[in-house]
Amino acid sequence: MGKVQLIDKFRLGLAVCVAKSVTFGVRSLRLGAASVLPGSIARRIEPNLLRSLSQQVKQGIILIAGTNGKTTTSLLLRTMLEEQGYRVALNSTGANLENGLVTALMESSNLIGTLNVDYAILEVDENIVAKVLQPIQPKIILCLNLFRDQLDRYGEVDSISKRWTKAISTLAPDTVVIPNADDPTLSYLGQQLSQKVVFFGLTEPEKYLEAIPHAVDSIYCPNCGHSLDYEGVYLSHLGDYTCPSCGFAKSEPALKSREWEQVLVGLYNKYNTLAAVTAAKELGIDEANIRKAIPKFQPAFGRAEELNINGKKVRILLSKNPVGTNETIRVVTESNNQTTLLVLNDRVQDGEDVSWIWDVDTEKLVQRGGTLIVSGDRVYDMALRLRYSQDSLDNNLNLIVEEDLRQAITTALEHTPVNETLHILPTYTAMLDVREALTGKKIR
Repeated sequence: MGKVQLIDKFRLGLAVCVAKSVTFGVRSLRLGAASVLPGSIARRIEPNLLRSLSQQVKQGIILIAGTNGKTTTSLLLRTMLEEQGYRVALNSTGANLENGLVTALMESSNLIGTLNVDYAILEVDENIVAKVLQPIQPKIILCLNLFRDQLDRYGEVDSISKRWTKAISTLAPDTVVIPNADDPTLSYLGQQLSQKVVFFGLTEPEKYLEAIPHAVDSIYCPNCGHSLDYEGVYLSHLGDYTCPSCGFAKSEPALKSREWEQVLVGLYNKYNTLAAVTAAKELGIDEANIRKAIPKFQPAFGRAEELNINGKKVRILLSKNPVGTNETIRVVTESNNQTTLLVLNDRVQDGEDVSWIWDVDTEKLVQRGGTLIVSGDRVYDMALRLRYSQDSLDNNLNLIVEEDLRQAITTALEHTPVNETLHILPTYTAMLDVREALTGKKIR
């Protein structure tokens, strides 16, 4: 072994050892989950740590990107791989920037930075996909969807898709790319690549929405810019479409979606299920093990997670952008439960621009009546949005505005009958605050 290699191994071992000490200290003092800080410190010691760790994954890395559904899809795919007997590394807390990816890989290594896993599943923030593809060199890339999310940070979806296409096109020819065929932008992306491309999507027209929703992002042809003709939409701009101008059309999904049961509530979780199943099949997982894993699946914190608080059922539905919130509202309105808590924050992880709430179809939530409690850093913005959703002030709606989150939760539980479920719709940091208030545990 040469001198340079010895120095590299020493720096790798030192970086990992220091990071693991930081992790132990943070968790021992109950300061959080230590999902980001260890990676940040370790990368200062060894800047190439992401590449060094990624190269040690035996069978390859599955990279999962998209606006919504990354965490649920990641956890479901891990369940399928573990059912087959594989060892899997995963950034399970959802820390999906570079420091979080490094931390997750170090979590599965020993003190000198030796990694002993078959696969690593890394959910990656859509804005850094192009940056991390080269050091990671993924075996499979899952492209779930692209919606407007935190415009103050990301910009529009077409700019992101162009960066993805350019970066993915430089990868090895045997890289497998799995895009969502129902998303016109991602379907077009897949059609431009020379790598192996396998599509997933819904094939159930009976689940079309009655009309294209207000929070729609991409109804124009990504090839020529003409308006797409939709046979129907499943959510936002995801559906069955063709371009009457240039002939661009939805790609054919590899699976018949009605043949697969979905995890958790909400149509968006059918997409997550299909994405994970398609990837598992590409990895050669036995279909029996895939089907066995789905009913065993346990949701991540805040993603349709169900808790029992003082004998009452609570379901947390992360709601961080227009499309996601419209879908969680659909879950609420299709239930018989009459109490809902909405918590709106505007911290860095949420996106500081909350104007997106005006693209949410809150009218559907308000019109059904019941009790709505609002809280969070931007409680009055949300309260105003709900007021504007009312046809009149004398409808059967009980709107409660409560600045203090813990009191808001207490009030919501008091208004929830024992035989019903309290739905909580929080933004990302609000979800962390809600879970800490309900369970006493931090997830930071």
